[in-house]
This record gives sequence, C-alpha cells and structure tokens, in this order.
Amino acid sequence: MAERVVIDPLTRIEGHVRIEMEVQGTQIKKAWAETTQYRGIETIVKDRDPRDAWAFVQRICGVCTSVHAIASCIAVEDAIGARVPEQANLIRSMVMASQEIQDHVIHFYHLQALDWVNVVSAAKADPQKTYDFAKRIGSTWKGNTVERFTKVKQTVQGILDSGQLSIFTGGYWDHPAYKLPPEANLMAVAHYLDALEFQRSMIRICTVFGGKNPHPNFLVGGMACTIDPDKSESINQVHTDQIRQWVAETDEFVQQCYLPDVVVIMDAYREYYSIGKSSDTFIAAGMAGSMFFGDPATARGQEPLGGVKPGVLLDGDYKTVHPFDPGKIAENITSAWYTYEGGEAAKTPDKGETTPQYTGPKPPYTWLGDQEKYTWSKAPRYDGRPTQVGPVARVLLAYAQGHKRTVELVDMVLKKSGIKLEQMNSTAGRIMCRAIEAATSSEHLKAETFPKFIENIKKGDLDVFDSTKWEPSSWPEECQGYSIVEVSRGQLSHWTTIKDKKIANYQAVVPTTWLAGGRDDKGKEGPYEASLGYGTHPLVKPEEPLEPMRTIHSYDPCMSCAVHVLDPDGGELVQVVTP
Repeated sequence: MAERVVIDPLTRIEGHVRIEMEVQGTQIKKAWAETTQYRGIETIVKDRDPRDAWAFVQRICGVCTSVHAIASCIAVEDAIGARVPEQANLIRSMVMASQEIQDHVIHFYHLQALDWVNVVSAAKADPQKTYDFAKRIGSTWKGNTVERFTKVKQTVQGILDSGQLSIFTGGYWDHPAYKLPPEANLMAVAHYLDALEFQRSMIRICTVFGGKNPHPNFLVGGMACTIDPDKSESINQVHTDQIRQWVAETDEFVQQCYLPDVVVIMDAYREYYSIGKSSDTFIAAGMAGSMFFGDPATARGQEPLGGVKPGVLLDGDYKTVHPFDPGKIAENITSAWYTYEGGEAAKTPDKGETTPQYTGPKPPYTWLGDQEKYTWSKAPRYDGRPTQVGPVARVLLAYAQGHKRTVELVDMVLKKSGIKLEQMNSTAGRIMCRAIEAATSSEHLKAETFPKFIENIKKGDLDVFDSTKWEPSSWPEECQGYSIVEVSRGQLSHWTTIKDKKIANYQAVVPTTWLAGGRDDKGKEGPYEASLGYGTHPLVKPEEPLEPMRTIHSYDPCMSCAVHVLDPDGGELVQVVTP
C-alpha cells in the first residue's frame, strides 16, 4: 500500500503551497498540488475606476508588483484604445527586464540553491582549490579570489561553531542526494552572498522609473515619470548614466557568475534532466518581456523581441510552432474551491468569475487528495491541454524559431551534459532555461532596449503619455481589453470589461496558476502534479523530502500571485500603522 507523504508548507517560495504524495518504495506515484490561500483581488477592483486598477492588482504579490501593474495598464489601454508612446513602452520594457533578471537570480541563489548546495560542506573546502575550480568551469566573476573564498569559508565556519545556523537552519545537510564537492559548495555560497548585493543594485532600474520599489508608480496611457535632461526631478543625464552602469553590471553578473554556476551545478546533477518531466504542451507570446495589447496576432505596434514570435508547442513536438490563439485559454474549477454561474464548465478569462465556495475541511488538514476539490488555484488549460509556461516554454519556442543566441546556449548545455532537447522538460531543464533566458535578456537590455531609449532622447523624443484617452468621456460605453505579457515565471494575462466608465469584470491568469492548478474535468493533472506523479520521481527519505522540493522549486512558485489571504469570518487580519 502506498505511503502518504505531505509537505506543508513547501518553503522558500512566495506564498504557501501544500504538496501531498502517494509513495511506493522510493518513488512518487501520485501527487496533488494544493494552494491553501484565496486570491480575491479581482473582486476588489470591481466597480472602480479602470485607471486605478493597476494600483490594486500590483498588490496581488509583494514581489511581482511591477509586472502586474504593467499588465493591468495594458489591458485597460487595450479596452479604451489608448496608444502608448514608444518611450513609455521602452521604459516598461526596461522595468520588465530588471524585474525578470533579478527574479531569476534570486530564484537560483536564494530560493533554490540550497536544494543543490551543501552549505555545511563549504567549511571543508580549500580556498585555493575553490579558486582553481571556478577558473576551470569558466567563471570569470571578479569575486573569484582566494581572499574572498577564504573570508566566506571563515564566515561559514563561524556560523557552524556558533551552533545557530540562522537562515540555513533546517537544511537536510546529511541527505545522500547532495553531490557537489566542498570547493563547488564554497564557490556557490560565495556567489550566494554576491547575489544579495547584485539583486539590490539591479532593481534600482525599476526604482528610478517607478519612483519606488516594490509597488512602483504607473499610469494608464504611458508612464508616470517624465523625461527632461535639464530637470532634476525628471529622468535626466544623471539617471541615464546610472542606469547604463547598472545595465552593464547586470550583464556582467549574469554572464560571468550566474550562467556558469547553473551550467556546472546542473551538470553535476544531470540525472535531473531525466526527473520532473511535466506537461508537454508549451505556450509563450515570445521572449521574456514581450508585451501585447490584446491578441498578439493583431496587437498594435508590437515587434517580436529578437524576432521570436508568439507560438505553441503541442504534445511533445519541440520543432513545430503552432499559432498562439488567446481564445483557446480557459480556466477550469473542477478541483478548485470556486463556483461559476451556470455550472462548472471551463470559462475563457473574458467571461471568467472569481466566486469562492470553500467545501473543504476545517484546517489543519490531514489529507485533501481524497476530495474532488482540494485547492484555491484554478486550472488554466490551452485548448483543453495542461500547459507549461515560463522560461522553459520561451526558450524552447525561441530554439524552435532559430533565435541565434538561444540556440547557441541550449546547444552548449546539450553537448556538455549529453542530453537531448526534450530533456529540457525536466527539473534541471527548467532551472537551466532561467539562466539561459537571463543571459539573452541582459544582452538585449544592454544592446537593444536601453540604447534605443537613449537614441530617442537624443532625437528629442521625450513623450511618455497619451492623453487622448485619459478622460472617461472619450471611452466607449462598454469595452473589453486584455494584455498578454511574458514575465519571469511565465505568461501573464489581465482581462477587463468596462461598463459605464467602471470595471464590470476583471480576471488575471498568472503563471503560477497555469502551473500549480489541480486536476481538470478530464482528470488531467496540472504541471506541478504531473512533474511528481509520473511514477518515476524519486523520494528516498520521506522525512527529508529533498527531491520533490527540488522539482517544485524549479518552477519558482509564486502562490501569492495565484492566491490571496482570506479571513473566512470577514474580520481584520492585521493592522499596520505608518508615520
């Protein structure tokens, strides 16, 4: 009889997810992904001014703030017919790139690295051998010095000697699944600390254009910041010089530190290119940072980033790119605690509903997998298929379309690790695709987006706002619009219906909902569940479930995007007072 194993909550992610598994021997046979928070932001913006929606929906998450705000602005702009100036779109692109690259770096070093890097082992490393190891793997990062590695080793040893492991408390440091030699572990711990400094600097790009971070300022019709080289309160020469430096530092860190680290660490765990396979249909609206006002096939003024067009890879065919049709997106609630008017048939987002109907047991739970409904996450499907979104989808799509730099990096990984392209659909593949995407994104930001922005300023193009559709009197009595945006974790879309100058309906289909959703009306598992439940995923020590944590972490779950906290009694959860 199968043993039941529960991880609740699965940590080092944004928000809460519970994983239930049936295990036989050392293999997982079935899995259930259970989102245990409720998302209700869509209902909060109903009947509000559409121009204010971005300020509310960016609070879907405390990490992915800017991308939700941009997606919301675009959805409203699509509905009312606003035409955003090129400079405003370029600013949005730079904000999107800074958030995406920062997110990928944080994911690997601060949320996932401890699944692969044994911190305790780093205290046993020889700093000189660590330096030699870093040089041998092709890491040219400026922080790779004997002095630096010696200092980090002393820091790790001091933590161990204190008996208080701080953020490293609770790690499964004796687990047999750790394989890296001490020198690789010491190098990775040093880069973990370097990444803390990097990510703080990187996000300043967002802060300059948005005024603050998180929750920066945006504007329907363009951007809230102004460009004026002669004014201190506007984007001026000082700001652009700073941004140029931050962009260069970003590309340096990604190319010289992050990418080489991921390549060598995933190669050391190359068996994970055969573990964690999931749904074999992929959708993406192009490369990371792609933004569309409605259907990409007809969207106004959009050029494919790097020439990579929106597309779909169906049923394990990684060569044939099919057209992407947003009309084939629908959200299923068979396994979710929601109700739809007129029954439970899946609904397209433009007609979607967010009506909670909790039918589960009172927490704490023992086992939810026996019930038909077991999660707060809806189950999006593309043409009825469970679908993967995210860096793996975008990299595979770019590869299929022959994007030169993507092909170069993917082929390098395939050759080094001796794997086939289809093995990128795996735990290691999802992590590797993030690093590949960070490399192509940082290069595009440095070579294309930022220089174009500066070139336009030199030409005298300082326009960042379309005022022609600002007044509600210029809007139709009823209109609909949506955005398709490629963000760090995958495809994000916001959908809005506006009636009588107010929001009549609002829906957000987020990457984590695509991936964390449960079973649909045909009994098909969502991507998280499928990646654990094919019957071949290892779990050696149920009391230390490192292997399934590796796989679920590879998606970089953001449950706060998929859900929001609800007090079932409608009472106040917390009160925060600021000066």
